[in-house]
Amino acid sequence: MRVLVVGASGFVGSHLCRYLAGKDHDVLAGVRLPGTAAPFDEIRIGDLSSLDGDVDFGGCRAVVHLAARVHVMHDTSRDPLAEFRRVNTAGTERLAATAAAAGVRRFVYASTIKVLGERTGERPFRHGDPAAPADPYAVSKYEAEQALARLAADTGMEVVILRPPLVYGPRVGGNVLRAMRLVRRRLPLPVAMLNNRRSMLGVTNLCEAIARAVAVDEAPAEPLLLADGEDLSTRQFFELIGRAMGAPVRLLPVPAALLRAAGALVGRSGAVARLTESLEVDASRTRELLDWTPPLSVEQEMAETVRCFLESEQ
Repeated sequence: MRVLVVGASGFVGSHLCRYLAGKDHDVLAGVRLPGTAAPFDEIRIGDLSSLDGDVDFGGCRAVVHLAARVHVMHDTSRDPLAEFRRVNTAGTERLAATAAAAGVRRFVYASTIKVLGERTGERPFRHGDPAAPADPYAVSKYEAEQALARLAADTGMEVVILRPPLVYGPRVGGNVLRAMRLVRRRLPLPVAMLNNRRSMLGVTNLCEAIARAVAVDEAPAEPLLLADGEDLSTRQFFELIGRAMGAPVRLLPVPAALLRAAGALVGRSGAVARLTESLEVDASRTRELLDWTPPLSVEQEMAETVRCFLESEQ
C-alpha cells in the first residue's frame, strides 16, 4: 500500500518510514522542509496551520498524521491554547479534509493518552473512559479527535485514532534523554522510594501498532489506547537505564511528599508530578482490535535506546 507519513522527519516519523518500508509499503514522507527525510520520496506539506488544500497526496491510500505542536517547556505565547489549537486542531482538520477530498481511504492519527487525564488512581485508563484533558496540548488533541470523527461521518474516510503514552526509543529527546544523561553522569537521584506505576511505549511497538492500523481490514471506530504492557515505577525506570548502560545508579530515599513540596517551591510541580504519580494504560482492547502484539520488550527497546545514546555522546 502507498502510505504518506506526515511528520516524517520527526522522532517517531523517521522510525515509522523505515518500519513501513520494511513491510513492503510504498512510503512517501510528508515534511515541512525539503531534504529532511532522505532517502524517502518527499511531499512538502508546509505549515499545517496555513494549509490551503494544495497538497499532492501522490495517490496514497493511507495517511499517518504524526506532526503536532507538542508540549512546550517554557511557552511564551500569550494564549497557549490558541497556539495548540491552531496547529493540532485546525491544522489536523484541514489536512484530513484535504486527504478525504483527494480520495485517501484511511487516516491514522497519533493523539495522546493525556486526552484521558494526567494520572491514574486505583486502576489504569481503559477503552471507553471519558476524556478529561488537563492542559492546552491535551485539549487541542482531543478537539482534533472530535473533528476527525465528524469528518469521517461526513466523508466516509476511515479514521483510526491512537492514544500513546510516553514514547521512547533510539534518538529520543525530552525527558528520556535527560534521564539517560543523569544516569551517565552518576548523579544521585532522589527516587528510591517511588513505587508509582507508569506505562510507556517503545517506538518499535508504536510503529507496529501503526502498521496494523494502516493494514487492518476494518478500521476500529473507537480511539485505541497503546502501551508496552510492562509498567515501571520511576525507580525501576532509572534502574533499567542503568542496567542498559552497565552503570550503577545512585538512588536516594526521599519521600514523594517531600519531592512534591520541593517542586512546588521551585515552580516545577508538573515535572515532579510526572516523577511521583502513576499513569497506567490498559491496551488489551487495542491488541484485540488490531491483532497487535508489541514485538519488543521494554528491556529490549531500552537497551537499543541507550546504545544509540552512548554512541551519539562519544
